[in-house]
Amino acid sequence: SHIMSEYVRMTDTERDQIDQDAQIFMRTCADAIHQLRTEAHKGVQSAQVKEHRTAVLDFVEDYLKRVCKLYSEQRAIRVKRVIDKKRL
Repeated sequence: SHIMSEYVRMTDTERDQIDQDAQIFMRTCADAIHQLRTEAHKGVQSAQVKEHRTAVLDFVEDYLKRVCKLYSEQRAIRVKRVIDKKRL
């Protein structure tokens, strides 16, 4: 109930700004992961360290993908609500 009351008070402009900021943030994170992946093996002698870094970056990238999927699902719900509202 409290969450819904906060949702109602937020304007569409504010929601659009949050969506835009979220997309920029997700893109920035993806770029950072890509850059880390490129630099991860520079100067590393040990195969174990390389393997560890690769596994960590795979985990972080997978986590970002799951977050992006949740964001997309929530945004789709919002778009559906807007469309339903316009139909009424």
